[in-house]
Amino acid sequence: MMLPDRPAHVRPEDIGGVDLVDPFLYSDGDPHSVWHAMRRHDPVRWHPVGERLGFWSVTCYDDGDFVMRDHTCFTSQRGTLLNLLGTDDPAGGRQMAATDPPKHTRMREPLQRSLTNKAVERYRERIRHEVRRILAPAVTGEPYDFAGEMTALPMAVTGTIMGLPQRDWAELTRLTLMSIAPDDPEYMTDGGPRATLEAAHRGLFAYFQDVVGERRRDLGDDLLSTLLTMEIDGRPLGAGEVLSNCYSLLLGANVTTPYVPSAAMERMVADPALAADWLGHPELVQSGVEEALRWSSPANHFMRYAVKDVTVHGVEIPAGDAVVVWLGSANRDERAFADPFRFDIRRRPNRHIAFGAGPHYCVGHTVARVSLRVLFEELIGRFEGFEQAGPAEHLCSNFVAGIKHLPVTARVRAGQERVFAVAAAS
Repeated sequence: MMLPDRPAHVRPEDIGGVDLVDPFLYSDGDPHSVWHAMRRHDPVRWHPVGERLGFWSVTCYDDGDFVMRDHTCFTSQRGTLLNLLGTDDPAGGRQMAATDPPKHTRMREPLQRSLTNKAVERYRERIRHEVRRILAPAVTGEPYDFAGEMTALPMAVTGTIMGLPQRDWAELTRLTLMSIAPDDPEYMTDGGPRATLEAAHRGLFAYFQDVVGERRRDLGDDLLSTLLTMEIDGRPLGAGEVLSNCYSLLLGANVTTPYVPSAAMERMVADPALAADWLGHPELVQSGVEEALRWSSPANHFMRYAVKDVTVHGVEIPAGDAVVVWLGSANRDERAFADPFRFDIRRRPNRHIAFGAGPHYCVGHTVARVSLRVLFEELIGRFEGFEQAGPAEHLCSNFVAGIKHLPVTARVRAGQERVFAVAAAS
């Protein structure tokens, strides 16, 4: 499935036959055309799940922004992802992502201070080195799995900021891929999706339990040390709270960063005029990255629960019902974006909600943006063209929208080979 540059026609009567929970819809189907029809004909729609469960699907930009922004109407504490539908999140009130203001605000502030633009800028050249190391194999001109290699980027960045040893990055990447795509045959264990998810959680929590114990004895200026020394309401975070937030931070990084450049690359190899335009205008890196975020919308959905009866787009949602915002749909809403199915590197304004909205706006957005800008600076400044060398494969996940494999061949600009050789050798 390619991220479409125009929606296919889906009849209103066919919407009810589409299962938005099915992870294979996002690897083999066309959710954007379904969402396009829903925005037009049924923008807030009840979606049954089995005999007892269900949720309200929200597909328009303004409605999605409202649901994510207003914590007085919609709570995050019962669970924010569909895999927890019908079961209250055990991390509710302990993990920042599953906590409402005002406690959420008090948890977020010290992390936000550690992730300001100024704080992240000190990692920029380290990030650039890791980007060059990851891109180095592309210089040979042989087929290079761009999307597959991009999965290493967020761990290299987050591992550095959290102070995690480089020897552990590959295994942590594997475990987070199992967490975000347990239905994907490439990452699924023998026991099936549920067993895959449980194994990933056990592996990640066990890893952080060991690392946290070591870090307590040797605190530094990394993000993990911030978690260990911060206080909420006059007390330090408990052991379970630290582990839960380590997991959330790592998962958030691995959700966002790798799938943005892969989606942009898929568009560039499909549209040589777009590629030539961007490669010829390096000053458009920043606006191009924002468009890549809108276009890819890698966090596919966020879930909330209504805490009281509330009206959304004229539909009455009873207290206690689950509500799911489809970010990829909101970021293609014709009422919010002109010509939304066009990848426009000059798009302004571009008020996408790829990082969410409101109190839960991604705490790591600065890290993600710096990483992506450095990556595209290297791609645009040091390469002169790309061609697709094989079919793209999409991740099988209803949580993360992304391309997991995209073979390309690259043409490096004259005189740039040495930059990558140095990075690869170090």
